[in-house]
Amino acid sequence: MDAAITSAASRPVNILIVDDSKMMRAMIKRTLGIADVPLGEIYEAGNGAEALQVLEGQHVDVLFTDINMPVMSGTELLRTVAANERWRSVRRVIISTDGSASRRGEAANLDVRCYLEKPITPEVIRDVLTAVADDDVRS
Repeated sequence: MDAAITSAASRPVNILIVDDSKMMRAMIKRTLGIADVPLGEIYEAGNGAEALQVLEGQHVDVLFTDINMPVMSGTELLRTVAANERWRSVRRVIISTDGSASRRGEAANLDVRCYLEKPITPEVIRDVLTAVADDDVRS
């Protein structure tokens, strides 16, 4: 990674991983360790409703979310986050098997920074986290 990016993002980044697959959450969490970004807290949620509970009580910088989940979908979660002034600064990244044009169009209206289609590699997650963490520094 570029040294400028690494040094720019020196404040620890708190992350929320939202996916109904425990294995996917674990893979993303492991991958975060190889990112060139200082990590703060890493929170996990199995659906959008659980994610909202985390957001209510914790400071989150970056939100990685699946779209298709029980109880509350990622799209519903992102709509709620986008509508709440308190969470406007949370950088949002979708990681989903559904990469259809309609889903991507929906995401474009919800201030999503990146839309990744599963399966993804750890390197892609690392690069996206580095980019969105650096984006915070420039904002």
